[in-house]
Amino acid sequence: MDAAALCRQLVPEGTVAAFLADHRHELFPDEMFEDLFPSRRGRPSIPGDVVASVMVLQALEGLSDREAAHALADRISWKVACGLALTETAFDFTVLTYWRSRLRASDAPERVFNAVRAVVAATGVLKGKTRRALDSTLLDDAVATQDTVTQLVAQLRRVRRLVPGAGALPARVADDARAKPLCDWGDEAARASLVHDLVADATDVLEALEGAELDEPAGEALALLALVAGQDVELVDGRWRVAERVAPDRVISVVDPESRHMHKSRSLYRDGYKAHLAVEPETGLVTAATLTPASASDARVGVTLLEGEDESLAVYADAAYGSGEMLAALETAGHASVVKPPPLSVAVEGGFSRDDFVVDEAAGTLTCPAGHVVVITAKRRATFGVRCRDCPLRSRCTNATGGRTMHLHEHHALLVANRARFADEGVVSDYRKWRPLVERSISWLVRGPSRHVRYRGVYRNQLGLSTRVAAINLRRLVNLGLAHDGTTWVLTT
Repeated sequence: MDAAALCRQLVPEGTVAAFLADHRHELFPDEMFEDLFPSRRGRPSIPGDVVASVMVLQALEGLSDREAAHALADRISWKVACGLALTETAFDFTVLTYWRSRLRASDAPERVFNAVRAVVAATGVLKGKTRRALDSTLLDDAVATQDTVTQLVAQLRRVRRLVPGAGALPARVADDARAKPLCDWGDEAARASLVHDLVADATDVLEALEGAELDEPAGEALALLALVAGQDVELVDGRWRVAERVAPDRVISVVDPESRHMHKSRSLYRDGYKAHLAVEPETGLVTAATLTPASASDARVGVTLLEGEDESLAVYADAAYGSGEMLAALETAGHASVVKPPPLSVAVEGGFSRDDFVVDEAAGTLTCPAGHVVVITAKRRATFGVRCRDCPLRSRCTNATGGRTMHLHEHHALLVANRARFADEGVVSDYRKWRPLVERSISWLVRGPSRHVRYRGVYRNQLGLSTRVAAINLRRLVNLGLAHDGTTWVLTT
């Protein structure tokens, strides 16, 4: 009743399922997973190539563990891909959870991604292709965003449960195991009193346990309490109240402390994580993928996506990657920058921009359009002050009563050169040709339910991202004619 022997013809050629049916042993050999089970007392009865194949198919379709186990039990294409018999009921969904835990705890958690990357290298499909397009996309988290009161209540409960002695401390707000304490939420004074009492309770707990020796879970719980007790409130006239501001890098949920809030545009925002990708634009293959909290800077992460590349590249990216640090890192690594510069701001509409000022790094001076020369301080600050008072160009330069002051970036010269480079129509045309192709790979990544992460925390979701990228790359290679000639991987088209 072998599914492949009886039903292989039902699985369309050119699909990932058909490819796995023919080549899963070469792609995921047994020795690839030996280190996951070092005990001599036996290993799981399910072969590693079967579990890895299920993970790829699961990631490709965006299924949960239960859905994947169900698909393996009742779908002919999955049975053929994994070498099962038609009558087999597959395995319990917890097997996938168990294997992921083993992978995360190993020295090479992303070995499925690395296996597909090795196939890419063996085919030579990227040979001579020296362009990389960088971009990121937001992924929704797996938890609900919590307000200040919910975070304080939840974290106080956790601390009282995990930290010895915390539960015996007196509390102003009784913990009656409700989602939130009893309060007249329509009464502003009652809400303000509840916030004060909760923050005061948190402060009392933190002060009472200061310097206590705690295990890791208890220490982390206490540290998170300190964070959520201070990020949204301020002390006014001896009373704690919700501050009229948003804390930088604000924790939005104590259930998933690494999830963050991010504006996609002025009117659209999301909570969760950010997937950063490096893509070869001609083939659409993803060469690197990293997950961060949604608030992470694209420019700071971008250069890490190019680590391991063994040749100089032309790097295409939008203005989010146009920081001086990013440009300097690309230059140091020997890569050519085709990064769109961020728009320049001006002090006066239609007036002079910072590019109209001349910097002499050797002399340490800055010259304005009117010809005034000032010294650049050690902190990269240049102040024109009284020189602006009677300057005939003042109306085009500044509205500041104290005159024009400029703060020069450490990599000012690189930023100016990049803006000058994008004044060239040929560079702009090249950018418009290659950079937008990264959107194709991103659309593959977030198709269907894959816009949502399934786990909590960067570390757990990084494995999910790398497996999803591996599945997408494998599908792309199959579409390009991936095959095995008995010795190595080749592309037949």
